[in-house]
Amino acid sequence: MEIGGEYKHRLLVSADKLQIGELSDEEKARRERVRAADASGIVEYFWSEDSGSILIPASDKLGSYVSFVKSQNLFILELASKKVFQVTSDGEGPIKNAMAEFVAQEEMDRMTGYWWSPDESAIAFIRVDESHVQLMTRNEIYHDGIKMTTQRYPEAGNNNCEVELGIVNLQDIAAQSVGTTPHVRWVDLGGDKDIYLARVKWLPDTGTGCTLLSFQVQTRNQKELDLRLVDSSGAIWNIVEERSATYVNLTHDSDCHYFKDPKFGAKFLWASERSGFKHLYVGEILMDPEAASSQVLKPLYPVGEWQVDKLEFVDEADECLYFTGRRDTVLERHLYKISLKGLLSGLPCDEADVVRVTSAPGLHNVVFAESKPLYLDHFCSLSQPPQVGLYSLQDGEAKFATWVEKNDPKGDTQHPLHGYYDMLQTEAEFGTLDTCDSTGHALHYRLFKPRDFDCCKKYPVLVFVYGGPHVQVCTNGIAWRDSNFFLQFLLQQGYLVFSLDNRGSANKGKAFEEAIYGHLSELEVLDQIQGLEFLRGLPYVDSANIAMYGHSYGGYMSLMCLFRAPTGYLKAAVAGAPVADWKLYDTHYTERYNGTPQDNSKGYEASSVIPYVKNYDDTQSRLFMYHGMADDNVLFSNSTQVYKELQELGKVFQAMDYPGNRTAMAAGGNGGM
Repeated sequence: MEIGGEYKHRLLVSADKLQIGELSDEEKARRERVRAADASGIVEYFWSEDSGSILIPASDKLGSYVSFVKSQNLFILELASKKVFQVTSDGEGPIKNAMAEFVAQEEMDRMTGYWWSPDESAIAFIRVDESHVQLMTRNEIYHDGIKMTTQRYPEAGNNNCEVELGIVNLQDIAAQSVGTTPHVRWVDLGGDKDIYLARVKWLPDTGTGCTLLSFQVQTRNQKELDLRLVDSSGAIWNIVEERSATYVNLTHDSDCHYFKDPKFGAKFLWASERSGFKHLYVGEILMDPEAASSQVLKPLYPVGEWQVDKLEFVDEADECLYFTGRRDTVLERHLYKISLKGLLSGLPCDEADVVRVTSAPGLHNVVFAESKPLYLDHFCSLSQPPQVGLYSLQDGEAKFATWVEKNDPKGDTQHPLHGYYDMLQTEAEFGTLDTCDSTGHALHYRLFKPRDFDCCKKYPVLVFVYGGPHVQVCTNGIAWRDSNFFLQFLLQQGYLVFSLDNRGSANKGKAFEEAIYGHLSELEVLDQIQGLEFLRGLPYVDSANIAMYGHSYGGYMSLMCLFRAPTGYLKAAVAGAPVADWKLYDTHYTERYNGTPQDNSKGYEASSVIPYVKNYDDTQSRLFMYHGMADDNVLFSNSTQVYKELQELGKVFQAMDYPGNRTAMAAGGNGGM
């Protein structure tokens, strides 16, 4: 809080004082989706719009005016009367109201299933029907027993759930009789029920005299995405249409911004990859459906071959906006500012109008206050563990206010890392390689060398790999968690640590990412082999002792590279929670990059690990695999299929499986990425 121009810390509530009860299975699954399964106490909180109160979820304990989901139905608690109103009543079994479905949580970054209108006059919610989704029975193996779990898991090519979007007016809720539910106005999502409802957002008052709700509908093949509006009469029309020959990536919820201030008229901001790189565009909320669907979005600034990460904050009062992106270098994420004065005057922005705000080299992940240019900067680099600072923005310049967590292992003698900091390697060599097929794409790599590196010696190498979409490994920043300290340990033991971002990985444009479409692992493996050949050509690399390690998609890549690279390229491979057969993975992720098994049977066969297991030469290389035995995302059966094939072929390998663990491997604190 601010006192006399200074910011001071004050304890608002202690987790020790809250009664945290047993979590429901749905909440446990949701926390796994956001990689918070091992967290306890206060794991999230929500401020009221006026910052006068705070809501802290604590199992079934409620502490504020709130809407909530219980027994798969939506309820509303009215503070003034202390009455609880039931909005839906049919939630049971495969029917879930106001709850995000599995693929929405796991793949679409949508964790909620209901949305309040800004004036609290209405609430929109989804109704999910999972009755046609395949019901799977999984054995979740724990240290003290086996739990039989049924899960409706939408495997690639199989049925998804059906989703409906409903709207309820608050006056109808207040007027309902005891034991009844209010009237729901269902939004017409079209005749095709096999769709994804990706985003839902209410618009502020646009001066049109009607309340508008926007929603994004994506086709099952993900080649089409429409941003639609629905008014109070039920009329629906498109205001943005995105199309792609491969797939349309979803953007963040904040990447669609509707202006509140009337001076901006009916304009809105939209993030799109239509130029080949994600950038910000301007559109208009046109009430004429024909004109709206055919409007041409205008770029907010001259778009270039660099990526916007996220639209972070729009300061309508000061007529500017802030976004994170990688304009200066793909290796770092920075905060940038753009003036909106040109948008108001009709004059286009130029390149000079895009001004970088953050200065420290590394990765900046910012969180803005709700209504003013005040933000937390979660920053890390190769030399700086994650630190959190509070900053205000004055005339577009960041002004440091206070540390939330300075996290200074070098200067703070009480820091747990202080005595070890000088042992860490905080510098790396960055560079690029050409692809083997001369497509013009540059493959970025990062190479760590021991602090006492001697160019006259020969060093073994560990290749740390991920290789999948939406992830970039080679950056001027690391996560500073267990796996990274393991890499530091290897450096101290005399290893080199190498990573390469192959085609398909993030932040280098749509063409770089979608090159893998329809044939997963083909180009990724070729690019990683290119990296291995680069290493083998270095005079200080012991080419007979190169190993690869990866988790999840990285585990898949470790297996594929071991089984498909030339003999002798890899001495060993470690594969954690690997996808072995993409038919076992979920619809939204897998079909985005590989289509359906029905339409791309050859692509699925070629991208499966199983056909290549026979290539494993256990006299020349070694394989170690591990997996969580309660994994509900990358199912444990992915690894057991590989185990079975290896055993039938008489191949020697090692495995360690973790009872009770899921994909993130959080419970044991080991192996997770």
